[in-house]
Amino acid sequence: MSSPFRVLSVIPPMTQLNTPYPSTAYLTGFLRSRGVDAVQEDLALALVLELLSPDGLDQVREVAEQLPPAMHTAQVIQFLSEFPRYRHSIAAVIRFLQGADATLAHRINTRQFLPEGARFRSLDAYDDADGGDPLAWAFGALGLQDRARHLATLYLNDLADVLRDAIDPRFEFVRYAEQLATSQPHFDPLAAALAAPHNLVDSTLARLTADMLQRHKPHLLLLSVPFPGAMYAALRIAQAAKALRPDLPIALGGGFVNTELRDLAEPRLFDFVDFVTLDAGERPLLALMEHVQGQRSQQRLVRTFVRDVQTHAVRYVNMMEADVAFAEVGTPTWDGLPLHKYLSLLDMLNPMNRLWSDGRWNKLTVAHGCYWKKCSFCDVSLDYISRYEGASATVLVDRIEAIVKETGQTGFHFVDEAAPPKALKALAEELIRRQVHISWWGNIRFEKTFTPALCQLLADSGCVAISGGLEVASDRLLALMKKGVSVDQVARVTKGFADAGVLVHAYLMYGFPTQTLQDTVDALEYVRQLFDNGCIHSGFFHRFACTVHSPVGQSPADYGIELLPLPDGKFAKNDVGFVDPTGTDHNALGIGLKKAIYNFMHGVMVEEDVRSWFSHLPVKVPRPTVGRQRIAKALTQAA
Repeated sequence: MSSPFRVLSVIPPMTQLNTPYPSTAYLTGFLRSRGVDAVQEDLALALVLELLSPDGLDQVREVAEQLPPAMHTAQVIQFLSEFPRYRHSIAAVIRFLQGADATLAHRINTRQFLPEGARFRSLDAYDDADGGDPLAWAFGALGLQDRARHLATLYLNDLADVLRDAIDPRFEFVRYAEQLATSQPHFDPLAAALAAPHNLVDSTLARLTADMLQRHKPHLLLLSVPFPGAMYAALRIAQAAKALRPDLPIALGGGFVNTELRDLAEPRLFDFVDFVTLDAGERPLLALMEHVQGQRSQQRLVRTFVRDVQTHAVRYVNMMEADVAFAEVGTPTWDGLPLHKYLSLLDMLNPMNRLWSDGRWNKLTVAHGCYWKKCSFCDVSLDYISRYEGASATVLVDRIEAIVKETGQTGFHFVDEAAPPKALKALAEELIRRQVHISWWGNIRFEKTFTPALCQLLADSGCVAISGGLEVASDRLLALMKKGVSVDQVARVTKGFADAGVLVHAYLMYGFPTQTLQDTVDALEYVRQLFDNGCIHSGFFHRFACTVHSPVGQSPADYGIELLPLPDGKFAKNDVGFVDPTGTDHNALGIGLKKAIYNFMHGVMVEEDVRSWFSHLPVKVPRPTVGRQRIAKALTQAA
């Protein structure tokens, strides 16, 4: 009797090391809800744990010692000279970061247990005002575990630098070889990299792939590529799989594919994979399974690229079928993933950024798509934004309870682009009614619906942190962005959350079309006042990037810019250059903005004139046109 049709979903390197990227959990849960034999693997975590082990470091040293002395960077020299200490400590550090040996924190904090390379120099940036303890300013007196995890993370980052310098110049824990894929119009760089002989990272990944195929014996292999930094490794996995099982059907999908490969015409990609699917994966996957099993012709696939057998040309096949309703996609499952082996890292001291890398969060979506879908910088034309669809609070809490029962973890990260206030209110009420105790955080729009009463309700239901886009803190530019919020409104909403004990993080943007030096100075003054008035606790300035799927990219004249021509190519397409007639030097401004936000988060220079952050500019910096009490006054006024 033949075995049941098995689907294997894989997270390729590199995504996150503290918690599984949720795409395979969603697909596996959905398939199992339909009675399919579905399994999953995280090869990103497996690869790192293999390389960062005593045996793995032995192999790294062997390769490093064979390099010509001229190729020995300072990091490699330090690694080789301190190798016995690295080999002796690596397994213990990994156990500590996995939460299996908390008492090791005491030894790590002595600064004598771990060898310290170049990454530890970042500690010199902290204010050494606490009696010779450079970490006291960042963590305070009680941060024993936090200090140790930060030091252990610096230690791992040192080792990542050794892997980069000695083994693979593209290696990083997150953005692994992303330059080969990000907005890359041509497949040539990826093709050349994939044709090159295996380095230690490649050969380790190939061995892990072989072990995975032997263990699961799948009939269909799914590779989820959420970021460009996972594309190279995904194709290395596919390459290894095809060498072992040439007839194994392989499908590629995920966020990077959905965003940057929508105009795919590169036939060479299909030397590695057989199918490339777009957007929500449930319906294309059901069609693909039927096709692979001979129950559906290729012409009846859904949102799927294939290569024509005769002409070798890439064809897009999309038989119109309704997507699976969000309420019917099933409950994500992490069954099969080694939840106890994920690493709780503490890299950045930004309190919101640490939520991304610190601790294992169950990732869940409150609704599919974005209920607002108007922001001019966002890819609002794509399915993951444009198709908004929710589920009842009863269904959501049922999913939450099932996930907690399976994982034993009560922390949730709601991964919506912007969680809808109405749905969050209903969810909070249902959590409280059923006495389901969880901790959760997610992203919202700072809209007036979030009254102080609703903020308190969300906090009572377990909300510990909220992030949202203030973007450029300018009413003129917020209107141009179609954010649907004002600076005063953001102040009142964020203060409501902060007063309820919720950590508030603001996503900030600079370099938006027509943004001037005066706009930037005024925006930083607004941000300074938001910190000073206790509205926000954390923030981060991102440089605006114009994408082909956004309103700015599709109607540039409406935003006063001219797009640069996209290069010809058959592969990825996303970011597009543009000419802004205002001519503002946003690169120079970004330096001051990032320094300011870092210091504001630690209560430093919050009272100072914001022009001091731009003292490096060769031009006279205008004074803010914003009154210094603007936010304080907004907080005393009714919405």
